[in-house]
Amino acid sequence: MSGPAGDIHYNPYDVEVNADPYPLFRRLREEAPLSYNAKHDFFALSRYSDCHAALHDHRTFSSARGNILELIKSDMPVPPGMFLMQDPPTHDTYRKAMSRMFTPRKMRELESITREFCARSLDPLEGTGGFDFIADLGADMPMRVICSLLGIPDEMQEAVRDHADGHVRTEAGGTMQSASSGYDTGELFTEYVDWREQNPSDDIVTEMMNAEFIDVDGRVRRLTRDELLVCILQVAAAGSETTTRLIGWAGKVLAEHPEQRRELVADRSLLGNAVEELMRFEPPAPHIGRFVQHDVEYYGRTVPAGSVMMLIVGAANRDGRQFPPDGDVFDIHRKASSHLGFGIGVHYCLGASLARMEGRIALDEVLNRFPEWEIDASRARMVTTSTVRGWDALPALV
Repeated sequence: MSGPAGDIHYNPYDVEVNADPYPLFRRLREEAPLSYNAKHDFFALSRYSDCHAALHDHRTFSSARGNILELIKSDMPVPPGMFLMQDPPTHDTYRKAMSRMFTPRKMRELESITREFCARSLDPLEGTGGFDFIADLGADMPMRVICSLLGIPDEMQEAVRDHADGHVRTEAGGTMQSASSGYDTGELFTEYVDWREQNPSDDIVTEMMNAEFIDVDGRVRRLTRDELLVCILQVAAAGSETTTRLIGWAGKVLAEHPEQRRELVADRSLLGNAVEELMRFEPPAPHIGRFVQHDVEYYGRTVPAGSVMMLIVGAANRDGRQFPPDGDVFDIHRKASSHLGFGIGVHYCLGASLARMEGRIALDEVLNRFPEWEIDASRARMVTTSTVRGWDALPALV
């Protein structure tokens, strides 16, 4: 949108804009690559080269006050263990302790589980005339997979999903609950951790309880109980939300590009690259917040220390300078691996390999059963959040 003086800026709380932000994103890239939203007091970068460089520069653009606009502005203390919202070296210490979750071996083990969950969700829907990409697959399968990785019992999984979902949802045009109520510190998992301490198993939580690491003070130690709860929370929430939105966008975008969908039906070797292109074309997290630690200049304008900078990944991923000839064109043959849908730099998504695998298998299993579909736009509904962008309901007619 434009201000009275023609100042173009993005408002992440504007539901109408977020329904299709790409015309605005194109204008921002070309006319105002550095923009300023006076109402919400933040700067924003929209070109790929600027966002890519900023995500690599944690000394200028800090995550230590959070990575979401309203959390940064609240200036709440970040709980120990919340590595997504910390800078190196603290971030690196926790991330190294957590990286054992997403080894190639564990991803291979999860492939069959993911395929089984997809089949369990989709098989009963064959012959019914339709299904919902979110309600029937996207809302359930990713949470079941991440809970399987963590060893969380079946009876607890729905509560985990609802808890994670509740923290990102907002009233239309509103802000996150955490911005006023404080950070969630994982109390939901208290009883499970207590039980797991008495009943160790071959799961990641047991492994995390016993894993030793070197902290920033040079001490060899294990995660404290509070740190463990926060780490479980981050994995459970982030490990499902991205994939849920990715599955929804796969349904929507491929319905709009039936010729490319037919290519995928005929040649499943294209699925991996199709997932990359979907993450580029419709990134579930379209912007990332950072706190500016010292003055920095862009396009002849100084962004002062203490400002909030929004890196509009959704705009950067459509930048034709990086993705020629036209970043607004969806193309499953495009070399899209340099997209910023999973971030870049020290905060590159720890679970990217899991999201890629889940997206590839989910799409494969959908195409096995439903090679063609149309979206029932009259019943489709977008989720209202200020952090992720995607579908709350996406019914398909087959």
